[in-house]
Amino acid sequence: MQFRHLRYFVKVVEAGSFSRAAAAIHVAQPALSQQVGELEERLGFLLLERSSRGVRPTAAGEVVFREGSEILRQLENLPGIVRSSSGEAEGTVSLGMATTLAGSLAGPTIEACRNALPKVTLRFSDHDSETLQAKVEAHTLDMAIVFEDEFAPIFSRRPLFRQRFFLIRNEPLPGCSGTVSLDQIATLPLVLPGHPNQRRNVIDRAFAAAGLTPNVVTETDAVPSELSAVRTGVGSSILNSGNFSHIYRGREFADPLLIEPPLFMTCSVISSSDFPLTHAGEAVKTVLVKFIEDHIGQRQRPGADLVT
Repeated sequence: MQFRHLRYFVKVVEAGSFSRAAAAIHVAQPALSQQVGELEERLGFLLLERSSRGVRPTAAGEVVFREGSEILRQLENLPGIVRSSSGEAEGTVSLGMATTLAGSLAGPTIEACRNALPKVTLRFSDHDSETLQAKVEAHTLDMAIVFEDEFAPIFSRRPLFRQRFFLIRNEPLPGCSGTVSLDQIATLPLVLPGHPNQRRNVIDRAFAAAGLTPNVVTETDAVPSELSAVRTGVGSSILNSGNFSHIYRGREFADPLLIEPPLFMTCSVISSSDFPLTHAGEAVKTVLVKFIEDHIGQRQRPGADLVT
């Protein structure tokens, strides 16, 4: 088996068809098909389901795609690993950041890394924490800054800070200033993330422990749509963030209310426990940890306390 077999197969899966992959990598389609056929013959499995609409991986193909992508990523990083192992960090590092952080911190974080590590190229991605965790587990991200409820053993992690939850509304809640109780929240229509979602797990667990049932009128799968629904008055939400000035300007929301008793999630930098970070990856992680600890230590994020 040659690396080109894996490289061509991965490109075909990513493109969804031989013709699009051939155009993207400037290889004749018959030659590309031949290389994938050779890979299938060597492995003894059918890797692609072919149809008039394109191709998609079989069960065996999904395994080869996942593992092959990781092999190719490591091969791509190898020159940088060798060059930076005894000197200045260089290479490419893929970094993910939870959406509720990325809106305000993505730019400053990237700037801090560029200033400290001029020979390191960042590939940045922002998603919900669950998606980022799946990408780290699949080795398509080197590391990610996520919010966690439970600490899965498949990740290496550096906890950074604990983040309290807020009630978010488009107008003030009568009789409340600064804080709000679960009993009061239980009377309100709520817009919350659907399952599976770690933030939703924390919320449901807190209501169940208090013998209450949340009045969920809408479920969403992304924070921007959740905030949009709150902004238009569909309901209130419970979020691990109390500042949305990076998304909306002006008085789009009432002042956030801290929930009592407190609800928390932990923000951590995670990476795979199976594969150590490269020298460049460790250098990026060091910069990230210092930058975020400085940011939280200066009280620039409401409801956040450093993990000591």
